[in-house]
Amino acid sequence: MPPQQSASGTATLESSHTEMSEILMPNDTNNLGRALGGSVLHWMDICGAIAARRFSNRQVVTAAMDHVDFIAPIELGDIVTITGYVFETGRTRMDVKVDVQAERPTAEETDDAATSFFSFVALDASETPTPVPALHCPTEAQRELRDIALEHRQKRRRNLA
Repeated sequence: MPPQQSASGTATLESSHTEMSEILMPNDTNNLGRALGGSVLHWMDICGAIAARRFSNRQVVTAAMDHVDFIAPIELGDIVTITGYVFETGRTRMDVKVDVQAERPTAEETDDAATSFFSFVALDASETPTPVPALHCPTEAQRELRDIALEHRQKRRRNLA
């Protein structure tokens, strides 16, 4: 899905939206049969990078990751869904909210499992930081997602200070 960019150099939040799924297999579990934190972080980083790449239509690198909240365990066999979207931009930076859910279809349960904020920098062909499109949220749903992410990140930063 290519970014929806206008002539003025903007892209929509929706153009960055990324969702990917995994099944938690034994190689990604600890001795309790739950997800290794490193595996979850790996999936989150990939999802965030895809969202940033879709948004900027450029190669991207991870610049920062905020504190990660592991909310609930992910059990062996769970379907893990990772979602991400760009909610704020700078000159060469894109901030991406990434959320993880664990689904147990047999129990008809879905739990929020983890959440964090990542920053990615867009690179040009010579691997130098390059400008990214401005974020455009043309619908109420996109504005609401952006505002939720901004509020959540601001609240988290206040609590960590």
